[in-house]
Amino acid sequence: MGKLNRTRTQRVGSLTVDGKDDTMQAVGVVAEYNPFHNGHRYHLQRARAVTGADVVIAVMSGNFVQRGEAAIFNKWQRTSEALHNGADLVVELPFHWAVQPAHLFAQGALSLLSAMQVPTLVFGAEHEQTDFAALAHATVNDSQAFKTFNETYATLFNAQLESQTGFRLDQPNDILGYGYAVANAKLSSPLRLVPVARVGSEYHDVQMNPRGFSSATAIRQTVLGHQRGVNVAANVPSETFADIRHLTPLKGWSPTMWSLLRHTLLMMPIASLHQIYQMSEGLDYRLKEAAETQAKWDDFLAAIKTKRYTYSRLQRVCLYALVHALDDEMIPGQTDYLRLLGFTSAGQQYLNAHKKTFGLPIVTRFDQTLKKKTLNLDYRAGMLYEMLSGQAQDFRRDPIRIDNK
Repeated sequence: MGKLNRTRTQRVGSLTVDGKDDTMQAVGVVAEYNPFHNGHRYHLQRARAVTGADVVIAVMSGNFVQRGEAAIFNKWQRTSEALHNGADLVVELPFHWAVQPAHLFAQGALSLLSAMQVPTLVFGAEHEQTDFAALAHATVNDSQAFKTFNETYATLFNAQLESQTGFRLDQPNDILGYGYAVANAKLSSPLRLVPVARVGSEYHDVQMNPRGFSSATAIRQTVLGHQRGVNVAANVPSETFADIRHLTPLKGWSPTMWSLLRHTLLMMPIASLHQIYQMSEGLDYRLKEAAETQAKWDDFLAAIKTKRYTYSRLQRVCLYALVHALDDEMIPGQTDYLRLLGFTSAGQQYLNAHKKTFGLPIVTRFDQTLKKKTLNLDYRAGMLYEMLSGQAQDFRRDPIRIDNK
């Protein structure tokens, strides 16, 4: 950790920051922390170690994650877990980036890190020796195959990429790594991309790992099944385990969330439903018909599934409908900002040194103006999560501070 020199006090919005050290070096990571586990702590440690950085900046999804589900714990709880285990700054990835396919999720995260002048991104990968930058420059032919609907676009694209490069892009972290490389190539000042090997269980493994590196999927399923024994404690930091023991976790699509969606689909006119972001022609009728006939979420999801759409795509569209996300609200990069969720003393120091040259405005306090304009979509998503959890999300919430001096 770099030396923390106190010299003066300044303000960032409603945030007081003290100290100044413009020599501090930062490294960025991108995560959902759903929930924060030992593998995430290892990732933060490796990011600091391989770069020698003084500050680790995490861009984290808010209350809803990339697959279109509610996070098991809210963004403030997950921020606190991260700050206690290696992160120095946690910035929220806005809804219009966070609940998107991998390539847009990656684009949004890198755009925020670039705006914060972070020179390096360290990300986990199943095949860390892969030259993701070279892979991203491979030309994928827009063949006739892409105009058929007997497979999802992702399946068709990956088949084309494999035929031209020999690399099979079918692992979650590798897919994100590819997305980071594609997005990075579009930046005016690209970051250095450093992949590190993913450790422990595979991403979708539902079995708990006795060595303490279980997947977030396995931990979520165990927690939601109320099996909160020693296996969970061995796989997460103490702060996460305390939250698991004392807080009520949310299921990705809870019965309450499904009931709200079903009501929305039944009440909304088809013309209005068609205006929802990514609501392709025909899908609106399919969702409405299934909402009329299916009483349970799993049955509804099975009823709307086709070869053309992945489950993740369908869940995202359902979430868009639930928060009434329209095309003009989901335009990438149109209304970006840096929503600060928490920081350590070192993170505070970095803010003081660099905030004046950040490429995006810093948001530290939610107010009525932001609610009505820049952060309106995030406000609606926050209110939905608040309705589901009973926990206040935006108003009267200041960034979390962890003193690590």
